[in-house]
Amino acid sequence: MPNGLNNWTFNDVIRFLKDKGFQHSYTRGSHYYYIGSKGGQVRQITIPFHGAKSINPRTLKSVITQSGISKDEWLN
Repeated sequence: MPNGLNNWTFNDVIRFLKDKGFQHSYTRGSHYYYIGSKGGQVRQITIPFHGAKSINPRTLKSVITQSGISKDEWLN
């Protein structure tokens, strides 16, 4: 499993979001859009796909913010 905010791949993020109830909405180019509900709000998350490369930690922070899921849940 990824270590902190480093080494999260696209597949790691997708697996985590699906476990939390998010579903794929659509794809546009290399960006995948997922929709789910957290905290009584419907949320849309944009996730870039760049093969097996790790997602940039700053981009992952943005995904975490968009999801509404606490950073502690992501990292544990």
